[in-house]
Amino acid sequence: MAKIEDNVTLKNITAHSKEYGFIFPSSEIYDGLSAAYDYGQNGVELKNNIKQFWWKAMVQMNENIVGLDASIFMHPTTWKASGHVDAFNDPMIDNKDSKKRYRADNLIEDYIQKIEGKINKEVTKAAKRFGDSFDEKQFKETNPRVLQNQEKIDRINARLKKCMDESDLGDLKALIEDLGIACPVSGTKNWTDVRQFNLMFSTELGSLAEGANKIYLRPETAQGIFVNYLNVQKSGRMRLPFGIAQIGKAFRNEIIARQFIFRMREFEQMEMQFFVKPGEELDWYEKWKTSRMKWHQALGLGNEKYRFHDHLNLAHYANAACDIEFDFPMGFKELEGVHSRTDFDLKAHEEHSGKKLQFFDPKEEKSYVPYVVETSVGLDRLFLSVLSAAYTEEKLADGSSRTVLKLPPFLAPVKVAVLPLVNKDGLPEKAREILAELQLEFNTQYDPKDAIGRRYRRQDAIGTPFCVTIDNDTLADNTVTIRERDSMEQKRVSVDELVATLREAVSMTKLLKQLV
Repeated sequence: MAKIEDNVTLKNITAHSKEYGFIFPSSEIYDGLSAAYDYGQNGVELKNNIKQFWWKAMVQMNENIVGLDASIFMHPTTWKASGHVDAFNDPMIDNKDSKKRYRADNLIEDYIQKIEGKINKEVTKAAKRFGDSFDEKQFKETNPRVLQNQEKIDRINARLKKCMDESDLGDLKALIEDLGIACPVSGTKNWTDVRQFNLMFSTELGSLAEGANKIYLRPETAQGIFVNYLNVQKSGRMRLPFGIAQIGKAFRNEIIARQFIFRMREFEQMEMQFFVKPGEELDWYEKWKTSRMKWHQALGLGNEKYRFHDHLNLAHYANAACDIEFDFPMGFKELEGVHSRTDFDLKAHEEHSGKKLQFFDPKEEKSYVPYVVETSVGLDRLFLSVLSAAYTEEKLADGSSRTVLKLPPFLAPVKVAVLPLVNKDGLPEKAREILAELQLEFNTQYDPKDAIGRRYRRQDAIGTPFCVTIDNDTLADNTVTIRERDSMEQKRVSVDELVATLREAVSMTKLLKQLV
């Protein structure tokens, strides 16, 4: 058994997602809506399992972290205080020939990524040449071509940071022109000036006490946590350090939404804001970096698919920030952000609301505004990372091929499929008896039609880790055949042991134990 393809494309993932009920284009019968998607019958199960794994690891296993579900609609002053009304902008640039719109900083970052690709190519060639004796760190520090490319990256990054920090849109355009960046569609360098574009969606609400009725769809879930800091702290008698976690929808009018579900205008976040004593935030920042990377690697998608990327351009509220990046089909991209947000948010809400959002420290006998360390992962991006890592096309020993989703069993939408070998001779009745027992614990499918091989392939394609086949021997000795997805190995198991066997195999608990 061997892989047919090592390089999975986004096109593969998109087509497979639609064909097998993971993700559909939104309102497709009306020709769809740009960058909006619906999670299908298998997608919603996988998504819920990912949420459950995050929630259990973040809230259930941490006695000082609690949950919240804040409203999407918030008082409009919330977004004035947070800086979103005045400063939640992206630099926008259009190509005059293709009429396509881009984020100016993304064009430059894509250019940098190409240079990084050249460095990685040099490293790969050298590793093959020198074998086990290869020292990657020394090679990167001494190879002239690597050093030349790294110096170029550093120079571009420094200029980009200056442009973004100073909102110098003129020099941002000049940087694009100096680098000779062309439009990916038209191939020309005929650019407009760079303009700022606010990303918030606004809408109207009946009436507010102040008479203003313009409100916003929240662009992030974090502010719902900050405005509830005092409610949670007092009602839960929380002591620093403590965290508040939330899973919820957010909305951003992206300049360009692209790459399937990687960048959408309606998306879901899983965030945790961790409140700490001022001066301790950078220690906690490092701890949460380590903890979150460990959580991602516990999924078993391959440790080499993750890396840290420290921010050169810090947000106005942060004193440290990094991304956990994943090797998607389109390259390494941001999956989760870990940020030390200082006391910016709580102080801003204090100022705009006139309410004190402080913590009384009994040891020091004084009150102060806590600092915050944030972990924020995009649920849709995490879904895409799991799907793209699991998607496999294999050539089998008999010359046939199969497409299989090698999902971690505890995340699989369907845990077990029940298959009567033939749809007669009392086998369907026995199969349904077993199905009823399994449904009490697992999401289960019943499939009585087609040859058994075709049914196995259908389950492989949606990532079902186990198939239970009921045959004539089942009626005689009360045993069934369990077929494992990845190895395709089969074994006989007593029906009496079936639930316990499957429970152990698909348990989330053993993964959570790795995080202790």
